[in-house]
Amino acid sequence: MAALSPGTPRFGPVSARGDRVRLGTLILLRWMAIAGQLSVIFVAWRFYDIDLDIGLSLLAVCPAVLANLVAIFVFPQSKRLTEAEAAAVFLFDTSQLALLLSITGGLNNPFAVLIIAPATIAATALRTRATIVVALATVALVTLIAVVHLPLRTRDGTEIVVPGLFGFGFWLAIVTGVVFLALYARRVAIEIQSMGDALLATQMALAREQKLTDLGGVVAAAAHELGTPLATIMLASGDLVEDLADQPALCADARLIREQADRCRAILRSMGRAGKDDLHMHAAPLSAVLHEAAEPHEARGRTIVFHPPDSGPGADQPQILRLPEVIHGLRNFIQNAVDFAHDCVWIEAEWTEARITVRIADDGPGYPPQLLGRIGDPFMRRRREDPAPGREGYEGMGLGLFIAKTLLERTGAEVSFANGADPFLTEAERPERCGAIIEIRWPRDRIEAPAPQPLGANRPIL
Repeated sequence: MAALSPGTPRFGPVSARGDRVRLGTLILLRWMAIAGQLSVIFVAWRFYDIDLDIGLSLLAVCPAVLANLVAIFVFPQSKRLTEAEAAAVFLFDTSQLALLLSITGGLNNPFAVLIIAPATIAATALRTRATIVVALATVALVTLIAVVHLPLRTRDGTEIVVPGLFGFGFWLAIVTGVVFLALYARRVAIEIQSMGDALLATQMALAREQKLTDLGGVVAAAAHELGTPLATIMLASGDLVEDLADQPALCADARLIREQADRCRAILRSMGRAGKDDLHMHAAPLSAVLHEAAEPHEARGRTIVFHPPDSGPGADQPQILRLPEVIHGLRNFIQNAVDFAHDCVWIEAEWTEARITVRIADDGPGYPPQLLGRIGDPFMRRRREDPAPGREGYEGMGLGLFIAKTLLERTGAEVSFANGADPFLTEAERPERCGAIIEIRWPRDRIEAPAPQPLGANRPIL
């Protein structure tokens, strides 16, 4: 039931898109790095008696300054870098810092740990392949400056060097930091980007559902307002048919007018049947809302069983708000159940004084056990290994379930997913409701409609 519904907006992960890094941001970060490098060089030379080659050190900082000046004067700061351009910037910054470290003691310089910064930033902005390139380049440069570097000395000639074991440990710590921080930052960035895409799709789905609801209300109101003039036309045309019985040509025209007026009334009635927006249609019995959500899928070759079966006059059911989020979320869950059911889908509703619960179950294969804890996350791979016959086009990325879950949670619902049977049972041992089960629970005061008020006069169509 993690399939992506037909018609649902399809999004690739944001990480697959280029032009995401703004040049002005990287320029600002580089100015901060240049200021830090110059400050450390001055403090070490002036206050700690470190015998630095100031000219050579400043020369190592110059490429970063020149790169920033060129970027400022040649490109607009609003320019968005492609992935290749951004990767080149990160490689340049890593190489510049490695050059400065090689002049100032290599890994004996305690600030060598800062070389992991470009790789970490790259992991948040680039795709995995480009991130790996920057990380490998960082590891190679760290290894190089560990071997090839100018010694770090005080002004009295004392060489500052850490013991060999500590030097190796420092190198290993930097390499481990590059790998760990890059993986950590990359994982977090992917989660944030995927969630952003999924929330955008959710907003689009909700906007579409709201538009359909509003359009249905307009059509229903139009049908209501036009009912009276159409009835008058039918009544008058009926009288004309009787009065013109002795004039066949005029009688036929009057009969045609009556037939077309009746046809208009039928069309308006059918168009407004599902979306009337009078005050009394902002709320409906619980089972009526469930029937409305399931209506598009009742003719798709699966039996849909409701419990309770309907909301008859004597049924003591709660009146709930007909929110677009509720309709769309339930409809999406029901669609996925119908998509993967073999024969039957069950939609159950129960309520207490404190809670309202809706349960949707099917007799399909259920969720893969290894993915059960992740159901409802966006951009999952698929619900099962092999798609059902006739459903090979479903991408199975979980976006449809995520949208439905998010919309329902906005109304105060708690959504949980489970399987109706152990996957290791034989076919004979499996219960009737052996597939996926979705349970939606609302606090009753969050979803129940307020007590009805007098409707008042019909609002005119402007």
